[in-house]
Amino acid sequence: MSISIERADWHHADGDRLRQAQRFELDNRYGADTEPGTKPTADNVEVFLIARSADGEAVGCGALRLLGAGAAEIKRMFVTPAARGTGVSTRILHALEAEARERGLTVLKLETGPAQPDAVRFYEREQYLPIPCFGYYAESPQSLCYERVLD
Repeated sequence: MSISIERADWHHADGDRLRQAQRFELDNRYGADTEPGTKPTADNVEVFLIARSADGEAVGCGALRLLGAGAAEIKRMFVTPAARGTGVSTRILHALEAEARERGLTVLKLETGPAQPDAVRFYEREQYLPIPCFGYYAESPQSLCYERVLD
């Protein structure tokens, strides 16, 4: 699948639609919105990316939220079901890593959960290592946290 990645405003209509689809999927997997802590917003997200297919359809997204001390958190990684298995998630993740490097960041962290074994496999394949949960997730029994030190 031919994919382009673009920076977008947090409030872009395609971004809103993708994040709503992600929220719906996660609520179905976990039975409710179980995300601890402050939700990502336009005020606390440094970078928001949208992946588009060759025909311009928005098929995925991802964001970076700064954590301080050279680190950021990956937020709102999502790929539409029809585009899964085509490399879109890898393209988004690599674009987020490039954005982090451009900003001088050296560590990316993320949180996922046990009802997302597909996400766990993906991040582990992409060399993200399990870490003790951080920040809002430290007390969350549903959280699995990962980190990658960028080259």
